[in-house]
This record gives sequence, C-alpha cells and structure tokens, in this order.
Amino acid sequence: MDLLAGRDPYFGGVGAPDSDEISDPAAHCDNADFLVETGYPRSRDLATDGLIECVTHLSRRFDEGIAAAAVLVDTERRVVPAEVQLDPPDCKFIEGVEVRAKCTSLVGLGRALHGAQDFYAHSNWADEPDPSRPVGDDNPPGLNLPGPSPILDLRTDGTPTVPTELITGCYVLKDQVPGAGECAGRVTHAALNKDNGRVDPTTGDVTEPTTPRGMVNDNFAKAVTGAIAETQRQWSDFQAELSMRYGQETADLMVCALTHDDPVDDCQDRKWAGVLLWLSLAVCAVILTTVLIVVRRRRRRRG
Repeated sequence: MDLLAGRDPYFGGVGAPDSDEISDPAAHCDNADFLVETGYPRSRDLATDGLIECVTHLSRRFDEGIAAAAVLVDTERRVVPAEVQLDPPDCKFIEGVEVRAKCTSLVGLGRALHGAQDFYAHSNWADEPDPSRPVGDDNPPGLNLPGPSPILDLRTDGTPTVPTELITGCYVLKDQVPGAGECAGRVTHAALNKDNGRVDPTTGDVTEPTTPRGMVNDNFAKAVTGAIAETQRQWSDFQAELSMRYGQETADLMVCALTHDDPVDDCQDRKWAGVLLWLSLAVCAVILTTVLIVVRRRRRRRG
C-alpha cells in the first residue's frame, strides 16, 4: 500500500504524476472546460476532446501496469525473485527509471488511479454549484453524480459518451479566479477543484475542506466518495484484465506478488501447493496404514 499510495516523504505510484507529469493536463483530467452560454471562448467539442485525451492517457497507463506484470511470474508459474524483491524497499517512480516488474506494474496502475481520482476532484461530475451565486465561470454547474463513472472504463476501446455539462477546469501555473493567461475568461482549476481537505485513511470520512468549490455543501465529501468507488472499480478491473490476459491461476500469483511484502515465500504456485499437500497427506496415510498392519501382525504372532 505504501508503494502504491505513497508515504511521507516519497511519492507512491498514485503520486507519480505530481512529480513528472505535472504539466500534462491529460494526466490530471484538466483543460476540458466549457459553459453552455454565448461567447464562451471554447467549444463543447474541444472540452470533450480534452476528456477523451484524459481517458486515453489513463487507459495507456492502466495497460502499462498490466503489461509490466507479465514478468512477475515465470513459465513454471513461480514468482521471479529479482522482479519482486525490493532492496532498497522503495520503488523509484520517476518515468523510465525503475525496471523491477513489481514497481513498474504498480506505477502503471498508480498513474491510472491518479487521473481517475483527479476526475472527481477536478471535474463537476460529483459536485454542485454554490446556490447563493449565479452560475458562471467562477461558479460552474455541477452534475451531482456518484462514482464510478462509465466514462472511466479503461478496459474498453470505445469512445465514452460525455454529458453536455461535464467539464474540468483550465489549469496554468497562475491558477486563480478569474482566470489568467490562457485561462482568461474560462472556468479554471482554482474555481472547480476539490483537492484539499482531511480524509481519514481508514474510514474515508472527510473534514476541513479548504478550496472554494470543496466548501460548497458536501462537494468535498462527494468527490472523495466518488474517487474511492472509482479506485475500487479500477482495482477490480485490473485484476480482471490480468486474468483475461494471463489466465486465472497466473493472474492470482501476479496479484499475490503485487499485494504481499514477501511474495517469494507468500505466493508459491497455489495449484502445485495443493497437489503437494494432497501428496503429503497420501504419503502419511500410506505410512499410517503400513504401521497399523505391522502392529496387527506382531500382535497375532504374540497371540
């Protein structure tokens, strides 16, 4: 979990895009802004293209994680020690640096999860506008929808259907309301994001949202709840894709290798382990039977 989610002061797989993809809007589902009003500087088609770029990027990262898992297990269905033993224990999650399969698989999944979670924090999928102010570029509409979202089906090659009012914020280094530079006159990341607040890592309960959009009603809680549901869906889909691509028994070993601290000892081939168990029981039964026969014969001779 530390490798995937990160631990102070290290980025995990999920945090990796904030270290080396900070300026790539597709990695964070940014720059898909639009308002249904006359004179908005971008079209609905451009906003939709931005969302599709995000989904395409996340699908590629998801697939990278699946492909990297291929060498976790050898052709004899045994976990490969060199690919899972982490010494030092932390992976290097900077693009192109890490080569160990456990690390590269987790970073592929983690990067996909980062963007999927940002979808809820950076878009209006799960939130609602401030009812005390008119809707506009500083208070865009919200869809108030739950997660997981059908838009983030990363296993399909089809193009998702994007609701007309679904948007994300325009992001530049000078992120503010109203927008500056390329984001002038547009819905900005600053106006729409629900990035900051406290989340209990055990329960998922939230407190103390600090962004303007996050403090509107339950927007921060809705974004977190949606992101949690999406993360659970993506992990389930990741396991299903491993099974489809490599077969169920091999996929089970891969999942074990990714989720255990000591995969070499903990993740022996389950099939052969079962066979060995039955063989051991059979040998014990034969030995016990033989002992009983010998004892009976000796008793007869004494009699």
